[in-house]
Amino acid sequence: MPILNHTISRADLAHCPEDAFFPDIVKAVVDVDRHLLAIDAEMHADLQALLLNDGSNLTSLWGITLSRDPEQEDFITYDAWLNLRVYQGNRSCTVEDPALREKIREVVAEWIRG
Repeated sequence: MPILNHTISRADLAHCPEDAFFPDIVKAVVDVDRHLLAIDAEMHADLQALLLNDGSNLTSLWGITLSRDPEQEDFITYDAWLNLRVYQGNRSCTVEDPALREKIREVVAEWIRG
């Protein structure tokens, strides 16, 4: 479960790693301030902890799920338990703010190429 340090392709996401936790999806956590992406753990919370240990702030971290299907046009799902943040105005497990979703999409696009 790495914090990405180089870009990968959608095809790489689909094929790697061999011992995937889930065959159709990859869990990920985005740091919208530091423009980091941690991928591939059984739980979003594991990726959140990894980024927190790397110096991220909790308020900057948002959980997403990525489809392994390289043909799926919109492959990001904005749902994770760690997104439930009433103190930040997010009252569900889904990232509700369209502007924040766009930031997340931009960070993912920096690390994962079509």
